[in-house]
Amino acid sequence: MAAQSVKQQSNWNLPNVLTSVRIIAIPLFAWLVLKGDNLHTGWMWWSFIVFALLMITDKLDGDIARARGIVTDFGKIADPIADKALMAAALLCLNITGALPWWVTVVILARELGITVWRMFQLRAGHVVPASKGGKIKTTLQALAVSLYLIPLPSWLDIPVFLVMLAAVAVTVFTGVQYLVDSQQAKKPKRNLQ
Repeated sequence: MAAQSVKQQSNWNLPNVLTSVRIIAIPLFAWLVLKGDNLHTGWMWWSFIVFALLMITDKLDGDIARARGIVTDFGKIADPIADKALMAAALLCLNITGALPWWVTVVILARELGITVWRMFQLRAGHVVPASKGGKIKTTLQALAVSLYLIPLPSWLDIPVFLVMLAAVAVTVFTGVQYLVDSQQAKKPKRNLQ
């Protein structure tokens, strides 16, 4: 009876549409960043506006999916891909325009790719690795840091903006290590204290 109550959700729903829009809009966002070239204020503002809207759709699709109990295989796969693709596009475009050092992108993307591959292997081994609170802080800090780079701020704010990005990098690395440590702790057999 319980098996009958769990029915397959349709992929045609609002959260999946928002996720799809986010993926489709990434090339437009990248074009705007490159067009702004860290010099042209109007294009930079447009790139920030599009980035902010795409980040809002990320929050919205998750909130709607949880509120309505909509969980689909497409959503499970496409949502994290959309998130990582948007962040990768933002970082790479900021590298190309010379706004951001390449090492920042290498560290962040290596962690993201490494943890994603590791989670897939864990899943195949039957271990589900849920998103952590630290992961949410990491995503928020990354989004804030990228936003500050996209907004045409005066040059005297360059150092504070870079410090926010360094904080994002530090939390990104820390949460990546924390996933691995927590996973090892979870695998250790618990002693019976009787």
